[in-house]
Amino acid sequence: MELRVSSRSQGDHTIVMLAGEIDLYTAPRLQSELTAAMAGDDPARIVVDMSAVEFCDSTGMNVLLAAHRQARERGGDLALAAPRAAVRKILEVTGLGSVFTVHDDLASLTGQ
Repeated sequence: MELRVSSRSQGDHTIVMLAGEIDLYTAPRLQSELTAAMAGDDPARIVVDMSAVEFCDSTGMNVLLAAHRQARERGGDLALAAPRAAVRKILEVTGLGSVFTVHDDLASLTGQ
């Protein structure tokens, strides 16, 4: 499977939309996209739309966690929107559900 990534600005957020699987092979692409989304002078406010992510392994979780830390170090944040049940389970089992802000839908994160 592949990972499709696109991004757009919405207010003071950058929305990174993902579709497919995040694993050892696709994680580098995700890392590049998240790094690009955080480029610039303003604090990064990233929302990762996970609604179309079918699978995410530990490599993918590590990429998300590293990007979250980087955003926080710059005074911003990285939040997750609409993860499917399989991804939510990984967040719960690993304890990362308490690290990330996780919302059921994109609108609740962006206010739009």
